[in-house]
Amino acid sequence: MEKAKNRKRFSLNDNVLYLADFKFLPRWVILIIDLFIILVSILISHLLILNLHVSHYRIFPLSYVFLFVIGVNVLYMYIFKTYLGVIRHSTFVDLFKIFTANICSILTVIAVNYIYYLGTGEKVVLIPFLGLYFAISCLLLFVFRLFVKGIFNIVKENKRSASRKKIYILGDDDTSVAIAQVILSNPNLPFDIRGFISYHDKKVNIKLLDRKILTKADFISQLKNSKIDVSGVLVIKEALQKDDLDFWVNVFLENNLKIYKSPNMQKLRSKEIINNLKTIQIEDLLNRKPIKLDNTEVKKRHFQKTVLVTGGAGSIGKEIVRQVALLEPMQIIILDQSETPLYDTELEMKELYPDINFKFILADISNYSRLEPIFKKYQFSMVYHAAAYKHVPLVEENPHEAVLVNVLGTKNLSLLACKYKVNRFVMVSTDKAVNPTNVMGASKRVAELFVQSLQNYENNSTKFITTRFGNVLGSNGSVIPHFRKQIEKGGPVTITHPNIVRYFMTIAEACELVLHAGTMGTGGEIYVFDMGDPVKILDLAKRMIKLSGLEPNDDIKIIYTGLRPGEKLYEELLSDNAKTLPTSHEKIMISKDPSMHFSEIDELTELVISYSKKEEKQEIVKVLKCIVKEFKSNNSIYESLDQ
Repeated sequence: MEKAKNRKRFSLNDNVLYLADFKFLPRWVILIIDLFIILVSILISHLLILNLHVSHYRIFPLSYVFLFVIGVNVLYMYIFKTYLGVIRHSTFVDLFKIFTANICSILTVIAVNYIYYLGTGEKVVLIPFLGLYFAISCLLLFVFRLFVKGIFNIVKENKRSASRKKIYILGDDDTSVAIAQVILSNPNLPFDIRGFISYHDKKVNIKLLDRKILTKADFISQLKNSKIDVSGVLVIKEALQKDDLDFWVNVFLENNLKIYKSPNMQKLRSKEIINNLKTIQIEDLLNRKPIKLDNTEVKKRHFQKTVLVTGGAGSIGKEIVRQVALLEPMQIIILDQSETPLYDTELEMKELYPDINFKFILADISNYSRLEPIFKKYQFSMVYHAAAYKHVPLVEENPHEAVLVNVLGTKNLSLLACKYKVNRFVMVSTDKAVNPTNVMGASKRVAELFVQSLQNYENNSTKFITTRFGNVLGSNGSVIPHFRKQIEKGGPVTITHPNIVRYFMTIAEACELVLHAGTMGTGGEIYVFDMGDPVKILDLAKRMIKLSGLEPNDDIKIIYTGLRPGEKLYEELLSDNAKTLPTSHEKIMISKDPSMHFSEIDELTELVISYSKKEEKQEIVKVLKCIVKEFKSNNSIYESLDQ
C-alpha cells in the first residue's frame, strides 16, 4: 500500500528512472506481442491483396487459412525461442532467429499447399499473399525490437546525462574518434561527449559519432559569447606540440573549463579506465619530449651485473632502481639510511619486479667501516650515488650534516669504488653546485671535485662520472607537491620571490640521463642536460591554482615570504669559466669545469670533515669557500665570510 502511494507521488523523471531500471518483460508477454504483430501482418497482407484485385483461394474459409498460417508461425517461434531474448539487448542473433522462424513457417505452408495441390489439384493459400506476409511480419517484428531497444537507450542516456559532465574532445582525428567510442561505450564513465574541436579552421558539414565538429575559431567565438554549454574538455596530450598544448590550456583556463587528460589507448581499454581519465596536472604542461637514446649499450652495461644504488629509497634513487630493474641485472643493492622509506621501497620493488634479486641495506654512507664490508661482499660493477642532503634552508642551518653526508659520504663511496675496482661510479649532482650561494650547493660542488680528482688517482681503474641537472618534478620536497598541498588546504600559496625562476625535468628523464651518462662516460666528465626554458615559479603557482578551478588571489591568495637563506633567484647549469663540449646526443653536454689534484682536495676535505665532526659552523663554511672559490653566500649568516 505504501509503495503504491509513493509511486503516485513520483514525478515524470522518477517514472523515466523506473523505465530505465526495469529488468525485462515476462516471456509470455513478448510472445503475446509477437502474436499480435503477426495478426496485424496477416490483416495488412490481406488488405494489400484486395487492393491489387487478386482473389484468395476459397477451398477453405479464409479465417481457417489465416489461423493455419499463424499456427505454423507460432510453432516455429517456439522452436527457435524468438521470445526468450531481452528486447532492449536485441542483437543480430535475435533478428536472425525471427527471420529463420518466419522463413521456415512460410516454406512449411508452401510445402503443405503443394502437397494438397498434388492430391486434389487445388491450392489452399495464395503464394503472393505469403510473400507479403513474410516481408511485413519480419519488418514489424524487427521494428518492434529495435524501437524498444532505442527507447531504452534514449531513456538510459537521458538518465545518465543528468549526472554526467558535458565535455568536448580536443581533436577530430582517428585517435579522438577511437577515444570517444570507448567513452561512449562505457556506462560507468561520468562523461557526456557533446562534440569535437577541430585543430583546423576549415569548416566541415559532417558529424562524428552523431556529434558536431567545431572549428578552432568557432569554438573560441562561442566561448566568448557564452554559447558553449560544457564543463570541460578532454585533451589528448600526446597529439599536441607543447606550444599548442599551452595555447589550448590557456583558452580553457580563461573560460573556467575543466581540462581532462586522456590516457593512451591501451590504458583506455583497460578495466581501470575510470582511474586513468584524470584532470590535467601541472606536470603535464611542464613535460618536454623525453630524450630518446639507444638503449643497447645501457642494457649491455647492466645486464647480469651487480648494481649499487645509494639513496635508493628517495625519489631519484627509486626511479634509478626501476629503470635498472628493466635491464635484467644480476642483483640490485639498494642502500639508504631512512628506515621506513627503505621498507616501503622493498615492498614496492618486490611486487613490481618479482624476478629481480634485490638486497635492501640500512646504512649511513658517512660510516666507512659499515660500507667497506658491503663493497667487499658484492663486488659491484656499477654504483649510482644518489644519497644526499638537498634542502637548502635546512642544510644552511646545519652545514656539518651537509659535509658529513654530501662530502664525507661521497668520499667514502668513491674511495671504496676505486679500491674494489668498480667499473663505473656515477654521482648525481645538482645545478645548485654551479656558482653556489648556499652550503648545500657548495657541499655538492666539493663532492664533484673529489670524484673528479680520483679519475687520475694512482692505479685507479674506475670511471668516475658526474651528472648535473635542475629541479625534478614530483621529487621529495619539490615545489609542486608543496603548492598542491597549500591549494588543497585553501591557501595561501607561498612564494619566496615574485621573480624566482627554476629549471624543471621529469624524474624519469633525469634518471634516463644518469643511466646514459654512466654508459657514455670515459671518466672525469660532468654531464649536463639541456633543461629547456626556465619556468617562473609565480606563473607555475597561478597555473596550478587555475587548474584546480580556482582564481589566483581571489580564491587562493599568493603571498611572498622572501628569499630563504642561501636561495638565489635563478639556477645555472654551467659555471662562468666552464667550457661545454658536445656529445653524441644534442641534448647532453659535457661541462669542463676546473678540477683539483687529488692530494689537494683530499687534504681540504679532511679539514672540513674534522670541523664538521666538531660542529664548528663558521670554520666549515670558511673551508668550503676556500675549496669552491665561486661560493658566495646569499641572504645567509655566512655572507660576512665573503668580505
